[in-house]
Amino acid sequence: MAQAKFTLEQSHIDFLAQFKVRGFKDKSALVRLALDRLAQELEREELAHSADLYAELYAEDRDLQQLTDAACVGWLQ
Repeated sequence: MAQAKFTLEQSHIDFLAQFKVRGFKDKSALVRLALDRLAQELEREELAHSADLYAELYAEDRDLQQLTDAACVGWLQ
């Protein structure tokens, strides 16, 4: 596994020191999980933002709404 060097606030260091109490085998496992969760959260936020933009464009595009309505005819029966 690759290593990285970075600077933390004291509160972060204190949190990492509790890795065993929080059920982790070491500090690295705790950091990896935290980064994985942050990456997932950011991806969800980006997807939600993208969906909002598409919904806004769709709401303003009458031609696209008509095309979608025409494509749905008979589909939902």
